[in-house]
Amino acid sequence: MDPEDYSDHNFKACGGWGTLVNPTGLALCPKTGRVVVVHDGKRRVKIFDSGGGGAHQFGEKGDAAHDVKYPLDVAVTNDCHVVVTDAGDRSLKVFDFFGQIKLVVGKQFSLPWGVEITPQNLALVTDAEAGTLHLLEVDFPEGVLRRIERLQAQLCNPRGVAVSWLTGAIAILEHPWPLGTAGDNTRVKVFNSTMQLIGQVDSFGLNLLFPSKITISAVAFDHQGNVIVADTSGPAIICLGKPEEFPALKPMVTHGLSRPVALVFTKENSLLVLDTASHTIKIFKVMEGNGG
Repeated sequence: MDPEDYSDHNFKACGGWGTLVNPTGLALCPKTGRVVVVHDGKRRVKIFDSGGGGAHQFGEKGDAAHDVKYPLDVAVTNDCHVVVTDAGDRSLKVFDFFGQIKLVVGKQFSLPWGVEITPQNLALVTDAEAGTLHLLEVDFPEGVLRRIERLQAQLCNPRGVAVSWLTGAIAILEHPWPLGTAGDNTRVKVFNSTMQLIGQVDSFGLNLLFPSKITISAVAFDHQGNVIVADTSGPAIICLGKPEEFPALKPMVTHGLSRPVALVFTKENSLLVLDTASHTIKIFKVMEGNGG
């Protein structure tokens, strides 16, 4: 589907899933289609089945090393392990799909924030405080960290991270200044698979092209390699096009959102949006006959 196929009238809301408490991260299990969310509940990790029913939850709030204190993001590996960035003790935590702790990676990060899994089943982790992007090779079933490599440094408060399974490109969401200053400026940088910068756009540049202010809160790739962002100022979901064509601005969803903070596309090309203000996951489908 090309960027021009995206518009709010091409999408219809299909309801939402709840109940969540101030959710921050969203991921999809590639094998089972189940949806994983981290939030501020007593158990920090909640898993929904593909139909939206609550399957199970885990990750007790507590002081033990394997407890989840303040989760920021979540990803699911190709072999169904759940990876959580925990700002509470500045660690990365790996669980199996039933909630058994497999690995805690501490002392490697200043403030781990975004996490994503590559097609090769490696973990990408942004460090917002250190300004870095790391690649982790983990034996997930054995719970062993094999290798950690710093892919990128001198990033400005990097948070969200996404990888295109089509091209291998990596998108990073930066906050060049702390939130609450400089108009909540945000910037998306896209690197190719060899970490060469191939596209970049920031709030200031987008605001010159778009009639209203844009504050990016999340980044993802669709199945065609387009960069998709969530905008909390709109609120809206916007397609920025291919990194080489930045910015080819196309609104996708402009109604029915309150504060979108995370995005994921399903294999069936539905778009799941985590809305932290309404404490729900909202599902949008491409309507038949309109570019789907």
